Amino acid sequence: LEIVYQKLGTETANRFIEDKLHQVVSQNGLGSADYFGRFILTASIVPVTKDVLAGPPKQFSENIDVTFYIVDNIDKKIYSSTTVSAKAVNASEEKVLNSAIRSIRTNSKQITDFVNTGREKIVAYYSSQADLIIAKANTLAKERKYEAAFYELSAIPDACGSAYIRAIASAAVIYQEYVDYMGELNLAKAKSAWTANQNALGAAEAGEYLCNILPDAKCYERAESLYKEIKSKVLDDWKFEMSVYKDGISIENARIEAWKQIGVAYGTNQQEETTNVTWLVR
Repeated sequence: LEIVYQKLGTETANRFIEDKLHQVVSQNGLGSADYFGRFILTASIVPVTKDVLAGPPKQFSENIDVTFYIVDNIDKKIYSSTTVSAKAVNASEEKVLNSAIRSIRTNSKQITDFVNTGREKIVAYYSSQADLIIAKANTLAKERKYEAAFYELSAIPDACGSAYIRAIASAAVIYQEYVDYMGELNLAKAKSAWTANQNALGAAEAGEYLCNILPDAKCYERAESLYKEIKSKVLDDWKFEMSVYKDGISIENARIEAWKQIGVAYGTNQQEETTNVTWLVR
């Protein structure tokens, strides 16, 4: 879920409503993302009443309705919504809104039910669309748009069960293609750098490319041969070492984490300056 919120009168109030949305995510087991996505968690605040209470000391009372939404911002559909009423009294007119927002309990049954309804519909969406998403990812991979392919596959949550397993299996094949392709590119660049300058400078540049070649790339042995050739000529001046997998780690889990990170990075770079949810306003 991407978090989006309406801008309020003060930066402090903005921070409080953003904090509440993050609490909804963290306290109810939702995943969040900073990049533009299909599903969004947002909130709309409507002032209901605002009164001045006679003193001394004079105080301010404010009632607000906060409506939380989980929406599909591509198809413009509301998956779940709930309205929470909040009230606060404060000696400061500027702080009374902050106090009202802060009083909202994001772990209440009302919020939990709201989240569960949205989560179930999101899972149902990805379960129904998984085969199309996987097919799109495979097409992107054939076009060597690997980062975009990983972005598509990383959207399918593990709660989707068999659909998630199919996405993981497809990603494993694409990731190996990606590793092999990037390995060949980096090896070619390393060879070019070393051929141009067979000295410490050329070795340093070649090393920058060789360090990006993973141990399970098809070209790894050829990369090692180039490494040994360079090492024999620059001797101890070259401190570079080839990439290896650390002992004791799960290579499969490391690979899954790697392609997911690539997908997230791609999604972050696609982020729009603002995410428009004005269609919610009626």
